[in-house]
Amino acid sequence: MHKGLPKRGLTMKKTTGTDPSVTATWRPATQAVRAGTMRSEHGETSEALYLTSGYTFDTAQEVAARFAGEAQGMQYSRFKNPTVEMLQQRIAAMEGAEACLVQASGMAAMTSSLLCMLSAGDHVVAGRAAFGSCRWILDNVLNRFGITHTAIDGTDNAAWEAAVQDNTKAFFFETPANPTMDLVDLEFVCGLARSKGIKTVVDNAFATPVLQRPLDFGADIVAYSATKLMDGQGRVMAGAVCSSREWIEETLSPFQRNTGPICAPFNAWVVLKGLETLPLRAPAQSANALQVAQFLEERGLRVLHPGLPSHPQHALTQKQMVAAGPIFAFFAPGTGDAGKEQAMAICNALELIDISNNIGDAKSLICHPATTTHHNMGAEGRAAAGIEDGMLRINIGLEDPLDLIDDLAQALDRVGV
Repeated sequence: MHKGLPKRGLTMKKTTGTDPSVTATWRPATQAVRAGTMRSEHGETSEALYLTSGYTFDTAQEVAARFAGEAQGMQYSRFKNPTVEMLQQRIAAMEGAEACLVQASGMAAMTSSLLCMLSAGDHVVAGRAAFGSCRWILDNVLNRFGITHTAIDGTDNAAWEAAVQDNTKAFFFETPANPTMDLVDLEFVCGLARSKGIKTVVDNAFATPVLQRPLDFGADIVAYSATKLMDGQGRVMAGAVCSSREWIEETLSPFQRNTGPICAPFNAWVVLKGLETLPLRAPAQSANALQVAQFLEERGLRVLHPGLPSHPQHALTQKQMVAAGPIFAFFAPGTGDAGKEQAMAICNALELIDISNNIGDAKSLICHPATTTHHNMGAEGRAAAGIEDGMLRINIGLEDPLDLIDDLAQALDRVGV
């Protein structure tokens, strides 16, 4: 290195993205672009991708100190990786959380956040309206280890209190819920949980911290499928869990380090790039979704969109969300098998909007939950959760909303709806 140039490293003067006391003062859009950023001696502008499983050490004493927790630094990429660490710090900053750990997928995040703190004999109260795989975890994984649960109508505040037992250790719910768009009153439910020493685990994937921050309403743990809006372009799988530093380091981290549901560095890097535009994408997609939902409602279809005055929890949406998000549900007019056939016919008649079970993408996507995302719940489970055979879930992307409306209009005309 030329002796006239200063030595550059991971603690360069302008590399302030890793200092929480600095990032906490930034506004959300700045956090999304710069929080967590570390730079190597090369001074790269884009976050570096560290594709390595292990690390070398100058001395045996150095590595011993790191494994003993007496010195900072990398040990092994199942424990920590620089690219993954940058993503964790960025999500924590955006969430307003003390700490974050990222995982291999959204379901890894949901499963880890529950299993790391629950034991045989514990009880969970869960919102009945939930992603199918989340319900499967409650019904087919936790119960195998002696962890029971009660599924309730999450929109009913009294039901949460009535379901609490002496051994209740966690409330688990998503808001808005997939695909019914039910909302949980975060302030009430999180306050109830804290008054009884119960941990709240909130799946915030439909909103992200750009549209809703559950920690601001008293939640203990916020879990994500970063595959969705955080990536935003349908490229990689990833999950994230945010909470207090104490809970992350003492409860989740030992579980994750030893069971291994870690996020790959490449996936972490892609999500880092996605987060840079999340404050632009989420509001824009939300505005597009509201415009499309208004069209469908004016067409005479039943629509579940929290941003519409017709939604039974519209007032709660305005209280705890910046915008209602890009995802909503609507219904074919038929019931039973007739509704299912109409819903599938609408999907098949679309020319612009793609059929896909993913959400949060910049491209508009539609699916039939009863035969895809919530198929494994069975007919009885779907009926209890409010998932009808004629229901369609739609993710509105960044296309011109008028083009999406034209596509839906021609599809509805072809089906005769």
